[in-house]
Amino acid sequence: MASGGLTCVKYLTFFCNLLFALKMRIAIIGQSNFAADVLELLLDRPNIQIVGVFTIPDRGSREDILATTAIIHNIPVFKFACWRRKGVALPEVLEQYKSVGATLNVLPFCSQFIPMEVIDGALLGSICYHPSILPRHRGASAISWTLIEGDEVAGFSIFWADDGLDTGPLLLTRQTNLEPTDTLDTIYKRFLYPEGVKAMGVAVDMVASGVAPKIIQTEVGATYDPAMFKTENQVINLQATAEKIWNFVRGLDSVPGAIATVLHENGTEEQIRLFGAHLYSAGPVSKGKFLRLRGLTKTAWIHSGGLLIEGTDGAFVNIRRIKRGTKVINASEWFKQAEDQSITDFSEDELVKRSLVAGIWKAILKEDVDSSTDFFASGAGSMDVVRLVEEVKETFDVPLQNEQVFMAPVFEEFFSLLVRFLRQGSAYSDDQQLNFQAFTLKANKREIRVPTQLFINGEFVDADSQRTLEIVNPTNEEVLCRVACASATDVDKAVQAAHSAFYGSWRQITPRQRGQLMLNLADLMERNKEELATIESVDSGAVYTLALKTHVGMSIEAWRYFAGWCDKIQGNTIPVNPARPNNVLTFTRKEPIGVCGLITPWNYPLMMLSWKMAACIAAGNTCLIKPAQTCPLTALKFAELTVRAGFPPGVINVLPGKGSDAGQAVADHELVRKLGFTGSTPIGKHIMKSCADSNLKKCSLELGGKSPLIIFADCDMDKAVRHGMSSVFFNKGENCIAAGRLFVEDRIHDEFIRRVLKDLRTMTIGDPLDRSTAHGPQNHKAHFDKLLEFCRRGVDEGAKLVYGGCRVPHLKGYFFTPTVFTNVTDDMFIAQEESFGPIMIISKFNGSDVDSLMQRANRTEYGLASGVFTKDIGKALNFADRIEAGTVFVNLYNKTDVAAPFGGFKQSGYGKDLGQEALNEYLKTKCVTVEY
Repeated sequence: MASGGLTCVKYLTFFCNLLFALKMRIAIIGQSNFAADVLELLLDRPNIQIVGVFTIPDRGSREDILATTAIIHNIPVFKFACWRRKGVALPEVLEQYKSVGATLNVLPFCSQFIPMEVIDGALLGSICYHPSILPRHRGASAISWTLIEGDEVAGFSIFWADDGLDTGPLLLTRQTNLEPTDTLDTIYKRFLYPEGVKAMGVAVDMVASGVAPKIIQTEVGATYDPAMFKTENQVINLQATAEKIWNFVRGLDSVPGAIATVLHENGTEEQIRLFGAHLYSAGPVSKGKFLRLRGLTKTAWIHSGGLLIEGTDGAFVNIRRIKRGTKVINASEWFKQAEDQSITDFSEDELVKRSLVAGIWKAILKEDVDSSTDFFASGAGSMDVVRLVEEVKETFDVPLQNEQVFMAPVFEEFFSLLVRFLRQGSAYSDDQQLNFQAFTLKANKREIRVPTQLFINGEFVDADSQRTLEIVNPTNEEVLCRVACASATDVDKAVQAAHSAFYGSWRQITPRQRGQLMLNLADLMERNKEELATIESVDSGAVYTLALKTHVGMSIEAWRYFAGWCDKIQGNTIPVNPARPNNVLTFTRKEPIGVCGLITPWNYPLMMLSWKMAACIAAGNTCLIKPAQTCPLTALKFAELTVRAGFPPGVINVLPGKGSDAGQAVADHELVRKLGFTGSTPIGKHIMKSCADSNLKKCSLELGGKSPLIIFADCDMDKAVRHGMSSVFFNKGENCIAAGRLFVEDRIHDEFIRRVLKDLRTMTIGDPLDRSTAHGPQNHKAHFDKLLEFCRRGVDEGAKLVYGGCRVPHLKGYFFTPTVFTNVTDDMFIAQEESFGPIMIISKFNGSDVDSLMQRANRTEYGLASGVFTKDIGKALNFADRIEAGTVFVNLYNKTDVAAPFGGFKQSGYGKDLGQEALNEYLKTKCVTVEY
């Protein structure tokens, strides 16, 4: 017997060695992308042959991806609805299984009950994948229960199948720490799926090599958990601690979702599903609305961040998303009035894209698609969502996320969502009707519809207080219209909208897409430049030709210039001393600040808006702007264009109002992190103090000026006269860099004045819409009256008024005669203070004493701009070196460019508009140091 037994062992050993020397014949049993990836992995093994794939039947016209993959590789496929009936294996099924002659069964993911005749039918047995660390969490919902039970680690096991449920001997296990941000979806995608596929390959290799262990499972700590695909098990128990509520919700996120029931005030009930849970520790909720949930003794709250639920321990859980019926919504939007968000005015190009999207849906769902097709009702699962998102992102280059498919599951909703993304890369049609109250401006042979409401969160709305501002045409002193006047409450709404957009939709926009949005806006401004220039001319008194070229033209240039910067904002890598023996990497990131408040003046309404806002938006911020209360109409028309350009709601908000109310509220608001202001020095000081007192917000200030212009005797006289007049009278003198004081060398003083007066006498003053007009009305009455008082004081102090100083005779409107003062001494009021009007202040100097001249030029608290006219380059560069001003013009004046930084010194403010330096005003630098 001993000899016979030894012979049997030898034969068995020989047979096993022979078996391992041959190709191992594998049958794969299961379904899903996971099983398909395992199949693809095993096909690369030279010592393995896949002899058959056994999977589920087609669902309608949809074939499981495992079957599709097998067919591509010419592997026999068998599709069984079931393997047994009343506990008995079906003979025809067993026959087909045995026909492949498998030596090992591999079950990567299988939802069917496989009879033992099949499990033991392969010579080497069957190995299965299970997504938990056995013996814990046996059963069909292991991943969910790993989270629901609050385990600190998650993992998977590959085991030898036996006649129990997940009880067979272990072959290998893998594990990872669970993160607080993990959900059922994330732990599957980041670990259980990718590492599981690899581990199945490792397990098969071990079996093929004859080294696969069979470790008996212990029953210590073993659990068998209920199946979470049963609806009754998906109902959340709200009489639990916050941590348990949180774990339950994330254990069912994103499929199928934890069930809760809303108790409406009218007595009806509504079943909902909860997603996106996190423990909440941000403190009390302000401006929330309560919601009653069955089983919750305390009130739940809908707030800007979601749905807040208090646990029995007094801690809170926040729910970000809620499923109502077939649609997932942001929980914060529960109480919002349902609106028809469908888009009907599709362009021809969008209709072509519609066919492409329908083709993607059809390929996934394996059925015809129409506008009412529901992605999930047609049988799609979570992996289908991943495929849809990835294919759409690859095809259209849009920042689509998985959650958005759940929020728009019906084809028409989904396509509308996609079109909104696409329109962030292309302008809306000009004839698209936007809803707003407006007045029709009939001027310049045009009829222009101009909004008169506040623009908040992508909509035109009335002011909370119903207050309005009276807008007066400075050309005829008649009321043009009334526009909404923002209060502190309105400012808060705009700030909240900008804050939500900054941390929401705006972050989904890539820098390059942000630049494209800005280019879209610039193109729309270009297309509507005559309308914008007409509004600017009527509203602010700017001469139409100047409004067209400078007010609007330079605004367009600013948006295009800064659009180019969007994808070029970057930090630096910095060499630092390493912490030996390790290395250190230090780098910086340039990041947007957040919500920015902008307050702009009345001299260049659209241009000042664009100078600041273009840099602000390019840097990635959101903003609200309070335009000047006397002329806000171009800003409101601009707001309309931002909608047509595709900017998401909340990114740009426009609030006409008074500086003392709305402007102060912007400066005081604690969610505003940066304030950009252009205006007078006294108001700038007040704003700076408010910025410090509120939340120490960053601020940049472009304030008053008394810019010196020095004209040497060796200048080009014609050029000096032409530019000298422009330096003072350009834009009616309402120009922050206007030459507030001209120093003319005594040898040419009288000739210079003679030529200036000659040109002034031929200057055309009148209707700013008339193409021949060179000088229009001052912006508003208070400023007009201030100029009269300025001139009276100059005369009283002994300056010589040689021209103007009064209203233009016989003209209705705020028309002020261009004015020239000579014999002005340094101690006079008009030599020291800014007029901000068409008033030329001239003083003499002797060319032999340049040092004294420079002292006089710098003897001012302002330092915005300066200029010099001379043919001597040495004089010019010496002047540029010694003058205390942010801008220096040599042999020209008023030449600004969007690429050149603009800003002043001393009490003319600090910070820059325009150029690369302007971006830094709207960015913050973060330093990151990593040891490795």
